[in-house]
Amino acid sequence: MVDEERWKARFRAARVSLPGWALDAPHRSTYRSNVTGTWEIYAWDRTTGTRRQVTDRPNGTWMGGVDPTGVWIWWFADTDGDEFGIWRRTPFDGPTTQDAGSQDAGTGAEAAGTDGGEPAVPGLEPSYPSGLALGSSGLALVGRTTEDGNSVHLCRPGAEPEVLYHHAEDAHVAALSRDETLVAIGHSEHGDSRHMALRVLRPDGTAVADLWDGPGKGVYGAGFAPVPGDSRLLVNHERRGREELLIWDPVAGTEQEIVLDLPGEIGADWYPDGSALLVSHSHEARDELYRYDLGSGDLTRIETPRGVIGGATARPDGTVEFSWSSAAEPPVVRSTSGAVVLTPPGPPAPPSVPVEDVWVDGPGGRVHALISKPAEGTGPFPAVFDIHGGPTAQDEDSFVPSAAAWIDHGFAVVRVNYRGSTGYGSQWRDAIEGRVGLTELEDIKAVRDWAVESGLADPARLVLTGGSWGGFLTLLGLGTQPDDWTVGVAAVPVADYFAAYEDEMEGLQAFDRSLFGGSPEEVPDRYRESSPLTYVERVKAPVLILAGENDPRCPIRQIDNYLARLTELGKPHEVYRYDAGHGSLVVEERITQMEAEMTFARKHLGLC
Repeated sequence: MVDEERWKARFRAARVSLPGWALDAPHRSTYRSNVTGTWEIYAWDRTTGTRRQVTDRPNGTWMGGVDPTGVWIWWFADTDGDEFGIWRRTPFDGPTTQDAGSQDAGTGAEAAGTDGGEPAVPGLEPSYPSGLALGSSGLALVGRTTEDGNSVHLCRPGAEPEVLYHHAEDAHVAALSRDETLVAIGHSEHGDSRHMALRVLRPDGTAVADLWDGPGKGVYGAGFAPVPGDSRLLVNHERRGREELLIWDPVAGTEQEIVLDLPGEIGADWYPDGSALLVSHSHEARDELYRYDLGSGDLTRIETPRGVIGGATARPDGTVEFSWSSAAEPPVVRSTSGAVVLTPPGPPAPPSVPVEDVWVDGPGGRVHALISKPAEGTGPFPAVFDIHGGPTAQDEDSFVPSAAAWIDHGFAVVRVNYRGSTGYGSQWRDAIEGRVGLTELEDIKAVRDWAVESGLADPARLVLTGGSWGGFLTLLGLGTQPDDWTVGVAAVPVADYFAAYEDEMEGLQAFDRSLFGGSPEEVPDRYRESSPLTYVERVKAPVLILAGENDPRCPIRQIDNYLARLTELGKPHEVYRYDAGHGSLVVEERITQMEAEMTFARKHLGLC
C-alpha cells in the first residue's frame, strides 16, 4: 500500500534557497521559499533575525534579489508565468506584521505583510528578462529581449533609461564592475547563441575590449572582482573541451588561465575581498567545493557531503554557505561553520532512496545513467525513464520529489545524461547539433535496452516521460521508437517544431538557430526530421500531455496542433491544461500534475 501523504509531503515540505546578500550590507539577504505553498521572494535581516515575505502573487515569483546597498529588493513581475514583464522593487525595510524569529535558530515563521512594490525603472516597457546588474550608486543595467532584438539599458536614478547596447542576435547583461566603470555583455553577434562572446564597455558606450575564442567555443562572464577599482573579470571558457576558468583584465589586456587538476567541469565565484575563488567542481552528477588562492595558487577542498551543491557563496567572515541535497536526502542550506544557515518552518521532507550509477555503451560513447529502485521487491520493475530538460542541463544525485513519488509507487526510475547534457565536456554537449532529438534518443534507447537485458525493467511496462526538452524527447521517442515504450507522459513539450519556432520567445529562436544550423526557412528538413508531429502516425503508446496556457518556451498552439492530429488518428491520449507558464510555482498544482501523471501511467500499465 502506497502512503499517499508521504510522497505529497515531499512537495509540501517548506524549502528555502541559498540566500543572496548585499555587498555593502552583508546582514541583509533575500531568498526564495515555498512556505506559503507558492514560491515567493523573502527578505532576511541577519542582525535582528527578522524574515518577511516580499512578493505575493497567484502564480509565484522566481527571480529576485537585493541591491548592493541592501536598501532595495528587485523582483521580476510577469503575468501568470509567461516570463514577459518588468522589474519591480520594494524597500528591504518593508511592512512586517510579526517577528520572524532569531537569526541563530532560523526557525521563525516568515512574517506576513507584502506589497506590489513600484516599477524599478519607469519608462522601460515589458520584455523578456535578459540579465540584471545593480550598483551601489543606484545604477542598474537591465537586459531586455523583445521582437526588436536584444538590448541592454543603462538606468540611472531619476534619469531616462539609455540604450547601451542593441543587436538582433541574443545578448545579456553579464556583469557590472564594483566601481561601476565597466559593463560586461555576453553576445552572439557571430550568430551562435550556444557559444557566446564577451564585450566590455564603459557606461558611455565606449568599447574597452572583446573576448571570443572562435566558433564552437563560448566564453561567459561570471562577475568582476568585488573590489572597487579592480577590473578583473572572472570568465568561464571551454578552450580544452570542457568548462574551465580564466581571469581577464580587459583594461590591462591580460588573461590568466586557471588550470586545475580536476576531472569534470569547473565553475567559480569570487571571495568578497577578491583574493581567492570559490570553485565549484562538477563530475559524474555530483559536486565539490574548493578554495583557490589567487596569490599562492593553492587549491583547498571544502568539506561537503556527497551529493549536489545547488549554490554556494563565500561570506565576508570567510565562511562558505551552500545549498546541498542528494537523491536520498532533502535540501538544506549549510555553512562551513557547521551551522544550518536557514531552516524553514514545519516538518522536513521525507527522505527517499539513494541512486546507483550505471555506465552503458552507446553509439556516441559511454552514457551515464542514474538508477533508483523501490526499497522493496526485486526486478524486473515497471520503469520510468524520466528525461531531463535543457538540453543544456543534466540529471544529478539531488533530491527530486517527482522521482521519489514514482519510486514510492513501485517504479524503478532511470535518468539518462544523454549527448546534449552538460557535465561531460563540450563535445558531448554539442553532439546533438544538426541532428536534434534523434541523437539524444539513441543514448536513451541504449540505456533502455540495458535496463531490460539486466533485469531491472519490465519491457511491457516502460514509461517515457519528461518536461520541456524532456517532453519533446518523450513525444519524439514515442513516434520514432514506438515499440520501445508502453506509456508516454510529456509535460510542456515541443510537439510541432515549426509552429513552436514561430511562437516561442525570441531568445529560444536564437538558440534553435544555433542548434539546427539555421531557421526553419533555412534548414526545413532538419526541423521536420526532429519534429514529433512528423511521426505522430507511428505513435502506439497512450500519451498524456501537460501544457501551460501561458508558456513562452513551448507555446500552447503547437501542442494543440499535435493533440488535434492525435484526435484525427484516433490515438489514445489525454491532456491536462493549467493557467500558468513553463511549469508551476504553486505546490498544490505540482501535486495535482504529479497525481495525474502517475494515475495515467498506472491505468495504462494495468497497475490500478
